[in-house]
Amino acid sequence: MIRIGEKQKFITKGVQMMRAAIFTIDSGIYKAKAESAAASALKRMLEQVGFEVKAASVLPQEREVVAAVLRQLSDSGSVDLILTTGAVGYQSGDCAPEAVSDVAEMLIPGIPEALRAYNMRYTKASMMDRLMAGIRKKTLLMNLPESAKTAKEDMEYILMETVQVVENLSL
Repeated sequence: MIRIGEKQKFITKGVQMMRAAIFTIDSGIYKAKAESAAASALKRMLEQVGFEVKAASVLPQEREVVAAVLRQLSDSGSVDLILTTGAVGYQSGDCAPEAVSDVAEMLIPGIPEALRAYNMRYTKASMMDRLMAGIRKKTLLMNLPESAKTAKEDMEYILMETVQVVENLSL
């Protein structure tokens, strides 16, 4: 039994550990070679529930670069889950949803719809988030907001369903 926030979570996957990668998409953080608070928070959470986080780094806001990284990791089979944070708004350079859309073989619209609805409790501005989720090969790809607090809360909200998808993809 793992305690995340106020909720009890049970995570199982037989003998194989689930593997994840987390990328913050932010050219400013990338150029400054700084760490991402959102990626750090998500990494801690995923490790607490049994994921091995293979990568947690920052990528520039370049659609082709992000898509290439997502494609390579998905195709290699080295991770079961790829999370991105940031670049989900409507400013120039916000390219995370397009990168997921470029590489996904199947989109899963229910995940971003659920997260937008969940976040509307706090701010109507969340309706402007252009989150995207999809599957490539046997890897689940998901965009999350850039805020460490919001990304962590969103992941907590959909954690059990995320694990279920990852487990089903590995069958």
